[in-house]
Amino acid sequence: MFLNTSYEIILNGIEAAIVAQLLKFLGHIFKTRKIDFQVLATTGGMPSAHTAGVIALSTTVGFICGFDSVEFAIAIGFALVVMYDAAGLRRATGRIAASLNKIRDDFYAQGQVPAERLKELLGHTPFEVFVGALLGAYMAYVNHFLLFQ
Repeated sequence: MFLNTSYEIILNGIEAAIVAQLLKFLGHIFKTRKIDFQVLATTGGMPSAHTAGVIALSTTVGFICGFDSVEFAIAIGFALVVMYDAAGLRRATGRIAASLNKIRDDFYAQGQVPAERLKELLGHTPFEVFVGALLGAYMAYVNHFLLFQ
């Protein structure tokens, strides 16, 4: 029903992102022994859900349209921008937030009224992006060749 359609492309991308977020949630439970549903809606961490989603989308486009098609070139270009943003720009923003939080804590120690702490885990390490890419490609393969057949 969904095989070789735009629905398959969209569903694979969304499913891979959701599975990545669920893996983060389960990893958090395993690591902290606590259930925190906010993890499901946060950015950063292992694996990159953004990367898993765009790579699943791109890989499915490759399976359907061909890996030498214009559609695949556009999809993989989009995926590379998302992956660069996840590992580069958003990670740098997280480091800046950590520095600002340290300054905030120093002011608080001196009796000043602090501003709200900034979120520090915004981006991903290159390894988290790589694992997200593997997850996305794997899920696209499984869905396209095993589930949708």
